[in-house]
Amino acid sequence: QVQLVESGGGLVQAGGSRQLSCAAAGRTFSMGTMGWFRQAPGKEREFVAAITWSGDRTNYADSVKGRFTISRDNAKNTVYLQMNSLKPEDTAVYYCAARRGAVLSGRTQEYPYWGQGTQVTVSS
Repeated sequence: QVQLVESGGGLVQAGGSRQLSCAAAGRTFSMGTMGWFRQAPGKEREFVAAITWSGDRTNYADSVKGRFTISRDNAKNTVYLQMNSLKPEDTAVYYCAARRGAVLSGRTQEYPYWGQGTQVTVSS
């Protein structure tokens, strides 16, 4: 089992930055791929970014490329999402997710472990 807890959400102005953190508890955290997803009101949950256990490969949604950066610190069992140049359309609940293996999947159904989410609101 893997337990995930997100933090760092809040209200930020358009153009600003925010860093989200996801603390994981579980014996095999270092063996898994970690991902960030988001869900805006009335919309489906969508992929944001993913990173392999070693941190050597990442994958991003086109909508956040060049603005968001995913990273991880296995010694701290934590994955981060640095969000820069935020836009109102980035407003959503952001979820951390985990899966076994090194596939940088963007599909929600391929991640069995999820956090409860943290709200990010970007004001214009």
